[in-house]
Amino acid sequence: MKKAILTFALCLSASAFAQVLDVASIEKLATPQGVVAGISPQGDYVLVTNATNDGLSKYDMKTGATTVVTDARGAGRDVKIAADGQSVVYRELSFKNHLRYTEVKQANLATGEKKQLVKPSRNIEGVAIDQAAAVVVNKGKASAKALGATKAKAAAPVLSIKNRQLMITENGKTRTFSPNGQQFSYIWPSLSPDGNKVLYYVCGRGAYVADLKGHIIAELGQIRAPKWYNDEIVVGMNDKDNGEVVTSSSIVAATLYGVRQTLTDSSVIAMYPYTNGEKIAFSTANGEAYVININLKK
Repeated sequence: MKKAILTFALCLSASAFAQVLDVASIEKLATPQGVVAGISPQGDYVLVTNATNDGLSKYDMKTGATTVVTDARGAGRDVKIAADGQSVVYRELSFKNHLRYTEVKQANLATGEKKQLVKPSRNIEGVAIDQAAAVVVNKGKASAKALGATKAKAAAPVLSIKNRQLMITENGKTRTFSPNGQQFSYIWPSLSPDGNKVLYYVCGRGAYVADLKGHIIAELGQIRAPKWYNDEIVVGMNDKDNGEVVTSSSIVAATLYGVRQTLTDSSVIAMYPYTNGEKIAFSTANGEAYVININLKK
């Protein structure tokens, strides 16, 4: 399928030195209408869900083919993709006696096989992938589940949210992290690629980066749904609304040292970016998907 390359005006700082990323092009993808839920580490496919995070499909950026991964309720929320791009770890929601339960499953994209990693629970707090294992925090305890034949082994910290607080699980023990104080609400936590820094968003205040001891090392301002591009750069969205609907939103990139760049212009309402450290995929308010191609430094 032929791909359409769209040229966007880049909103850069007046200084050329303020450029964070060198954008080569912005490409519209012929995905089913929905919301981007992830991009593979190899940059060859994106995952797409619907507006309520139900179901999950794989869109192949080389062939244009779309394959349904699962129709599970809640599968599009906080999806994790293994380093080889073949395994996807997702959540499946169910209800019993008006109570919500969360089950954690693995889907093999090559074979279509699905496997239960954690049975339905009322207390799934965080899910991460560390090496060849899925790490699930359930009732404050972390357990590693093998994604393949290799025995499950995980060492990296796992971040989770409980009662609006940012939690961290290290060496099997979970504690409250919340670097800005427990009077705030935390969302969108993630561990840096080098495993040494925590990115998170404080509701009503903005995005921050802290070290593993809880010392704040960067205040990034209004960057919602932030994601690590690499160990020094964060991408996210700068969205505005009128109290009912989003009126504008752009994808932004920022360094931990205060340099900030807007990557998309006002021709689209660009939201919820995902990155593999090279490409950046995002959705628009009307259910379209795009990928930002970056010129990488040699």
